[in-house]
Amino acid sequence: MPLYHKLGKIPPKRHTIFKKKDGSLHYEQLFGTIGFDGMSSLMYHLHRPTMVKDAGKSFDVSPKAMVSHNIKSRLLKGFEVEPMNDYLESRSVMLFNSDVHISLAAPKKSLTDYFYKNADADELLFVHKGTGVLKTMLGEIKFEYGDYLVIPRGMIYQITFETQENRLLIAESYHPIYTPKRYRNWFGQHLEHSPFCERDFKLPQNLQTYDEKGDFVIKIKKQGQLHHLVYASHPFDVVGWDGYNYPYGFSIHNFEPITGRVHQPPPVHQTFETSAFVVCSFVPRLYDYHPQSIPAPYNHSNIDSDEVLYYVDGDFMSRKNIDKGYISLHPAGIPHGPHPGTYEASIGKSKTEELAVMIDTFRPLQLTKAAMDIDDGKYYKSWLE
Repeated sequence: MPLYHKLGKIPPKRHTIFKKKDGSLHYEQLFGTIGFDGMSSLMYHLHRPTMVKDAGKSFDVSPKAMVSHNIKSRLLKGFEVEPMNDYLESRSVMLFNSDVHISLAAPKKSLTDYFYKNADADELLFVHKGTGVLKTMLGEIKFEYGDYLVIPRGMIYQITFETQENRLLIAESYHPIYTPKRYRNWFGQHLEHSPFCERDFKLPQNLQTYDEKGDFVIKIKKQGQLHHLVYASHPFDVVGWDGYNYPYGFSIHNFEPITGRVHQPPPVHQTFETSAFVVCSFVPRLYDYHPQSIPAPYNHSNIDSDEVLYYVDGDFMSRKNIDKGYISLHPAGIPHGPHPGTYEASIGKSKTEELAVMIDTFRPLQLTKAAMDIDDGKYYKSWLE
């Protein structure tokens, strides 16, 4: 997201002397992407960000496929995922391919005993239940129900939850996550026809600087392994930074739907994109206003992508027997559409109150045992009359 932001104290010129009160130097760190070609931020630390005291054991956390070649439409009952105390342990991969891991999480306690860094992937967290604060080395972002949190790879963070009942949908992307290119001009600014703009983003605030030395555990995910490293200084010792590469939040409630006289295709709901998948937001909106319009979506073929729909709230007018937290998977290769009766029943309706997140992947998804444990086993037959 090319939007310049800065917090704290920084020198007037990059890569120049920047002294502390005692006359010693701050330690500069470039936090960049795609080599030196992508977005970056420039940070200034109190201590060297390179001081590793110990490297502990590593654990394999790569997902394992129970169904690697799927052709069935699936319905996963997401709220059946059991809550767990630890934030990382609560994250359970449901669907995955080489581009993205889609997980559900129900953490009961805040992440405060250690720090976490995903060195493999950008993380997109959708907050279904819970409120709290995302704390990073670049500042804090308050979050609540309906918020997306975009955390760039390599970002060190903790999360403070204000309640014990928290539900998250998480997409770990092995490709950078951006807002849709068609909604931005050649400078990167969102255009007038975009369903959201820069004013809607939650940027890092309240930069907290910790001048502490000791033993600070950072759990780092890299190449499917979770490594335990001990650093000699607090990772949140940044006194100031500026740039374009940082975490940010966006509320699904600030997505302004695009409507028309007849049914609009799913891309009008697009919120984020990568080179390997897209993310769409289905929000409350007016239905089509052609006098002969059919508001329910038409049947369409999934030839090039697997469609994942995470149901958040509302009426889900094209589906039967759907509840909050359910995930439907419509795999590439077979068509899907509204359930019997919903197509006809939608005629004459003026609006929908549905709220859902859709992830369309361009490569097939595999299912883990955790997904199969909450699969209803019969959804693929639900279009029979």
